[in-house]
Amino acid sequence: MDAYPAIENHGLIGDLQTAALVTNDGTVDWFCAPRFDSPSIFAALLDRRKGGYCQIVPDGTSYVSKQLYLPGTTMLITRFLSADGVGELIDFMPIAGGTATDVHRLVRMIRVVRGHMRFRVECQPRFNYARDGHELEITPDGAAFRSAGATLNVSAVRRNGSLVHPEDIRRDDNGLHLTATLSTGDVGGFVLETQPDGPPRALHVEQILAMFQQTRDFWRGWIGRSRYTGRWREMVERAAMTLKLMTYAPTGALVAAPTAGLPEQIGGERNWDYRYTWVRDGSFSVYALLGLGFTDEAEAFLRWLNDRVQYASENSAPLQIMYRIDGSPDLDEEVLEHLEGYNRSFPVRVGNGAAGQLQLDIYGEALDSLHLADSHALQISHRAWQHVARVVDWLCENWDQPDDGIWETRGGRQDFTYGRLMSWVAFDRAIRIAQRRARPADTARWTNMRDMVYRQVIQRAFHPKREAFVQHYDSEVLDASLLYMPLVGFIAPTDPMWHSTLCAIDEELVADSLLYRYDPMASPDGLRGSEGTFTMCSFWYVDALARAGRLDDARLTFEKMLTYSNNLGLYAEEIAPTGEQIGNFPQAFSHLALISAAMNLDYQLDHGAGWVEPVLRHGMATSGR
Repeated sequence: MDAYPAIENHGLIGDLQTAALVTNDGTVDWFCAPRFDSPSIFAALLDRRKGGYCQIVPDGTSYVSKQLYLPGTTMLITRFLSADGVGELIDFMPIAGGTATDVHRLVRMIRVVRGHMRFRVECQPRFNYARDGHELEITPDGAAFRSAGATLNVSAVRRNGSLVHPEDIRRDDNGLHLTATLSTGDVGGFVLETQPDGPPRALHVEQILAMFQQTRDFWRGWIGRSRYTGRWREMVERAAMTLKLMTYAPTGALVAAPTAGLPEQIGGERNWDYRYTWVRDGSFSVYALLGLGFTDEAEAFLRWLNDRVQYASENSAPLQIMYRIDGSPDLDEEVLEHLEGYNRSFPVRVGNGAAGQLQLDIYGEALDSLHLADSHALQISHRAWQHVARVVDWLCENWDQPDDGIWETRGGRQDFTYGRLMSWVAFDRAIRIAQRRARPADTARWTNMRDMVYRQVIQRAFHPKREAFVQHYDSEVLDASLLYMPLVGFIAPTDPMWHSTLCAIDEELVADSLLYRYDPMASPDGLRGSEGTFTMCSFWYVDALARAGRLDDARLTFEKMLTYSNNLGLYAEEIAPTGEQIGNFPQAFSHLALISAAMNLDYQLDHGAGWVEPVLRHGMATSGR
């Protein structure tokens, strides 16, 4: 366990309350329980020696490994191919349901489909980010790892007796080590269970086969509800299932990513904890979910969002940019000094200090999602509307001030153009809802604010020398977030001001199909080092090209972007100049943007580049925009 696997060499499994990463060599090297944002049990992803892992690999033979998802599911199959046989490791987590629980099961089912194969199993949990010690008890039915705050049982799977000889089981550094040989037709494995109600209990093969079938049927039933039938159905459905895996079912909150500390630059300090729910990311998910037909999931997030809006309204406070998945605001950031970080990328941070930043754009994303939901018959209640109106009134008093920006820079507040743009969206969408539903509101004031924002952006954000909209008013720096301007209807995609902005972005931020967010050398962000290209922005670029009538460019760029996913169809946050994935993995933003770009590009390829206005921003036709 000395070498770090590439970030992209992982698959994601989960039970809708937490998730685990599995390498393409059969190692679980990231798993937090009982929730996405709980302390880790396995964290070898952040420290190969100290973090803890659970590995199942062939022993004593040369082999090649391949990985795929069982079609239509999130159940991960790792195949081991050798001269003597072919074995398969099937990893999945039975669905935990919509009620929060501390009990979670990770099934690791082994079978041999040809010949025979000897497997080595190592289980080395390290509780609480490898800060808590534990005791190990080995029993005839498995093993129990007990720390001060958590317990993990490893229960064996058997058919008519044990597949493992007692002499092949031993302790190894207070962990479990065993070997077993399986032949064609044999099925074995283990079930890892957090916070069990008793000692390990051996399971019969039929029991895990029943879990397998139930989990398979759940996922195939869920993705079968998708109404996307376009050109890129396989990738869109995989992206949708990935987003579902990153959604905390008890509240409907979407985490930005299920990981923490994965670097935006190998060896650098841009290492953040993304296991929380950003108002921005979650609001973007409404577009994708409604576009695919997943109304229940969109409605669940909107309930979570309405609760956050209500709290802000009742306390006359701004919205926080992110929260824990249960809605609590406490995200104190700390550095795990004892972990070296992925490929020695230090510091390893948990919690997120950016939670206290002022990012005015989140009001636009939140109101845009509420407006879209309202247009899909998910009407806002009277009480919720009162809270929304108060929050919009707060924005009337506060939109015209520097903020920290969408990229959460730590270099000080500026008059960021994207924040102003999305403030315009907030006022515009609030007015539309009020007018459509005849809701009481100070629409005259909101209209005045909307127009003031519009005029300010046009007058101050467009740099005459650059002939482009720029990152903030006192800058000449371009910013990929401004690709959103035509997507939200602020400017026509045929407007000369936008055409020249898109040309400038082409020349300065685009590297083939990949986009940098901005140039940190030209616009210092308070952090050392550089970063890769931002996958979400590349998909926004596809949409912007299509709306500008450059359909051939848009389609080629989109097809190129598909080649940057891993072999399972997953994307991290960023792509390095050499093509590997970097940053937290998988990233919700990346998959949301893929879905949106696919839906919009499909529509415009079918109807021609002139069909821009009838297309709702994220791909759903409407006559209202």
